[in-house]
Amino acid sequence: MTLTSFGPANRIKRSAETHPLTWRLRDDGEAVWLDEYQAKNGYAAARKAFADMAQDDIVQTVKDSGLKGRGGAGFPTGVKWGLMPKDESINIRYLLCNADEMEPNTWKDRMLMEQLPHLLIEGMLISARALKTYRGYIFLRGEYTTAAKHLNRAVEEAKAAGLLGKNILGSGFDFELFVHTGAGRYICGEETALINSLEGRRANPRSKPPFPAAVGVWGKPTCVNNVETLCNVPAIIADGVDWYKSLAREGSEDMGTKLMGFSGKVKNPGLWELPFGVTGRELFEDYAGGMRDGYKLKCWQPGGAGTGFLLPEHLDAQMYAGGIAKVGTRMGTGLAMAVDDSVNMVSLLRNMEEFFSRESCGFCTPCRDGLPWSVKLLRAIENGEGQAGDIETLLGLVGFLGPGKTFCAHAPGAVEPLGSAIKYFRPEFEAGIAPTSAVVPPLAKPIVVGA
Repeated sequence: MTLTSFGPANRIKRSAETHPLTWRLRDDGEAVWLDEYQAKNGYAAARKAFADMAQDDIVQTVKDSGLKGRGGAGFPTGVKWGLMPKDESINIRYLLCNADEMEPNTWKDRMLMEQLPHLLIEGMLISARALKTYRGYIFLRGEYTTAAKHLNRAVEEAKAAGLLGKNILGSGFDFELFVHTGAGRYICGEETALINSLEGRRANPRSKPPFPAAVGVWGKPTCVNNVETLCNVPAIIADGVDWYKSLAREGSEDMGTKLMGFSGKVKNPGLWELPFGVTGRELFEDYAGGMRDGYKLKCWQPGGAGTGFLLPEHLDAQMYAGGIAKVGTRMGTGLAMAVDDSVNMVSLLRNMEEFFSRESCGFCTPCRDGLPWSVKLLRAIENGEGQAGDIETLLGLVGFLGPGKTFCAHAPGAVEPLGSAIKYFRPEFEAGIAPTSAVVPPLAKPIVVGA
């Protein structure tokens, strides 16, 4: 895994002023342990938060910074924190870190946890102080064995230094932190499915309301934030709201920096901390180096397998939620994938939908039955055995499984790339329809309530 600097061709060094997430990284890729982390101003923000800031002031600072969730949904972090109850008599509250990073093409949280475990711990410590939570859990993807090893070591280092446990920094505030490895389910990325799994239950999403801030882990108020989100907190507390907002490019409605990347047959696949508002073209050409010799960019996804495909002409879109929305999809995790001109889109989508179908929790009918149906149709088209009307049926499934039609956001994310692939590359799907196939009535259009 590579991580380059803010500027093309490594002309600009990473610094605390421009790279709040990554400036402490070692050039050799080894983890930054406690002594080195503190030598690089680590836990200074936590000391400031404990000594100089009221708990509500921490929440307000994060809210004013414009920090949004970095897991893909992009919900304002300070607003989410503000949903936690103000009643001081509720003395059992939980902070959960969503580290179940199972989105295909996404590995940003892994890098932070493996190389900067104390940055996450400091972010959780400050957040726990603000939210008055006495216990925290890092719900970690089970396959991230190195991250688990490094996080557990960092937790023990922080305990020994008095930065976790009882009476932290002499403040009278107690906070315990545990690393919990999951059993390997994509659906655990949904916060309420994560909560169910942590409790030892089947990883099904819960009905909302009540939201976790009111009824979360073991029925107590709970806040769930993504790894990268929590890692932004120390810099915001240390250097202030105005500085943090100034990091983003002009025109971006999202503040700060974002870990972005490019995978696929590009010359320099990797991960970089960049300001919100850079264009997809900068990311693709200046950082990823464009396509390898002999390959041509066919299309790309801006932020994981659950985002729609875009064409090369969309590379000039700015990389922030609103900028990507203007060209018809979502920012997602911000880690893009390049699809080269040798790839058949039907085969690619069949592979994707097999993954999403397998990872469905099976709770609601559209997702449980609709995704396997899409796989069956795509497999037939891939083998040249598709029937007339199959493409229309696939488009009908895209509608039936879209936003607001299923219990959680799993199915809408699963069918978004399918709908965009048919939109831009329909001839490749049509090529898989058998010329002598009978006409099959297409799936009826979804009924829109209130239309």
